[in-house]
Amino acid sequence: MKVFSIDTGKFKLDGGAMFGVVPKSIWNKLNPADENNLCTWALRCLLVIEGDRKILIDTGMGTKQNEKFFSHYHPHDTISLVAALGKLNMTTTDITDVLLTHLHFDHVGGAVIRENENLSLQFPNATYWVSEPQWNEAMQPNQREKASFLADNILPLQQSGQLKLISLPLFDNSNQLQEIHFSPSISCFVVNGHTKGMLIPKISIGAQQIVFMADLLPSVGHIPLPYIMGYDMQPLITLAEKEMFLKQAVQHDYTLFFEHDAHHECCNLQETDKGIRVKSTFNLNP
Repeated sequence: MKVFSIDTGKFKLDGGAMFGVVPKSIWNKLNPADENNLCTWALRCLLVIEGDRKILIDTGMGTKQNEKFFSHYHPHDTISLVAALGKLNMTTTDITDVLLTHLHFDHVGGAVIRENENLSLQFPNATYWVSEPQWNEAMQPNQREKASFLADNILPLQQSGQLKLISLPLFDNSNQLQEIHFSPSISCFVVNGHTKGMLIPKISIGAQQIVFMADLLPSVGHIPLPYIMGYDMQPLITLAEKEMFLKQAVQHDYTLFFEHDAHHECCNLQETDKGIRVKSTFNLNP
C-alpha cells in the first residue's frame, strides 16, 4: 500500500469567493491576493496503490478547454497527468480506478482529453467512480452551479461505458458524517454542503489515516469554522459538516491532505482555546 501526491499545477480564483463572509483584511494574510483580487490555488491529486489497483483521486483541471475559459482561471505551472505519472514510472494506461470527489471542472477536467477535436478518456483502462447524487446534480444543475459542470468533462464518462455510480444508503444520524466503503483501504465521507454527494476519501495505511479534503476544506486557511467558500451551495450544511469532521479528525489524529492549498500539502490538528487549529504542516511521503 502506497500513496503519492500528484501535482498538476496551479490556478487562480477570486479571494472573496474563496473565503465567503470573512473580510479581506483577514483572509489576505492567509493567502495574499494579486492586483485583481485573485489568489493562487493548487490542483493536487492523490494516487493510491492498493494491491493490483492504482486508484487516482480527482484529476485536476485538464488542458482541453478553450483560451477564453482559461482566461478566467489563469492556470500556470501546469503539469500534465502523463508527465506527473511518468515521474513514478507509470502511464495513464496503468490507472485502474478514478475516484472523483465531485464533478466540478477543477476536479474532473483531467479525466477527459481532446485529440483532433475528439474527446476520449485520459485513463482508457480505468473505471470512473462518482456518487449517484452528484451525477444527478451534474445532469440537472441549478443555475448557480451550472457553470462548474462542463459537458465535455462529464458526458464522455457516461458514453464510454466505464462510469460507475456509487449508490448511497439512507442515513438518518445528523450527529455524524455518513461514511461508505470503497475498497479494503479506502472509505469515503459523504458531504452535501459544497455540492450534493461530494465524497471525501479516507485512506487507511496501518494505523495512519489520510483524508483527501477536496472542497470541504480547500486549504489550511479554511479550518476555522466560519471560513466557508462562497461557492458552497448550502453553506450552513458545510458549517455543520466541518464541525463534525474536525472533531473526528482530532479524535482520530487524521492527516489532512489538501487538494487546493498552494503552500501546504498536509497537516494534522489540535484543540486550542480558539477551537480546532493546525498543529503542524508537512508534505506527504510515499
